[in-house]
Amino acid sequence: MQPDFFPPDLIAELRRDLEAHQVAGEMKQAGIGRGAQLSVQPDIRNDVTLWLDGESGAQNEYLRLMDALRVDLNRVLTLGLFDFEAHYALYEAGGFYKKHVDALKGQRNRVVSTVTYLTPGWREEDGGHLVLYDEHDRELQRILPLSGLLAVFMSEEIPHEVLPPRRARSSIAGWYRCRSE
Repeated sequence: MQPDFFPPDLIAELRRDLEAHQVAGEMKQAGIGRGAQLSVQPDIRNDVTLWLDGESGAQNEYLRLMDALRVDLNRVLTLGLFDFEAHYALYEAGGFYKKHVDALKGQRNRVVSTVTYLTPGWREEDGGHLVLYDEHDRELQRILPLSGLLAVFMSEEIPHEVLPPRRARSSIAGWYRCRSE
């Protein structure tokens, strides 16, 4: 975890960008799976999302900084990360995402997961924690979604969940990927 990894003005611009997409009705009910296997399962997750495509200056700057982090991760950890994909995620009060992993073991489609929090003034009593577990389902850490905080963890190895917030909570979920071959 790294608090204030991004400049506060970029976090504010990203939040405004997400809100503009929300007002325009462009956020979609999140699904489980990929491609043809993608399905909406509101009993497992009930957030709304919008994939980042670099259409705004804020998205471009965020993606540029995440690419610089990819280069650093490859240099230091030799992970072979090739690209990065990300989406805005908005959890309304009571929203959740039950315990899951972001990649299937051995698939290497998603190697490193990231979460960047956008909601200002978050307090402990607001809930909405990201909870990380070990391979034996023991809780490793609860992460309070403080604006500007970047959380990074291994996609295949760390089960995690989003607990229900008491008010709307916004973030960017992202994944560094390896080449599929």
